[in-house]
Amino acid sequence: MYLLILGVILMLMKYLEVGFAVNLSWWWVLSPFALAVAWWAWADTTGYTRRKAMEKMDQRKQDRIDKQRENLGIKTKRRSR
Repeated sequence: MYLLILGVILMLMKYLEVGFAVNLSWWWVLSPFALAVAWWAWADTTGYTRRKAMEKMDQRKQDRIDKQRENLGIKTKRRSR
């Protein structure tokens, strides 16, 4: 996401002729978009995206279980991750 934001900012600066981006080549200005595509391709092929989504889902599930146990008055042991 940061690479996309950087790419949009650089592209606007270049197009509107603002700041240091005026002297940059369009290749440099558009390179954050290529890096974002490379990052997404790597994240999807290695399973990084799915693993992070699963960790988030597991954490939400554990938080719900802990909250229900707390509401019932049962002491919970917090698992360290």
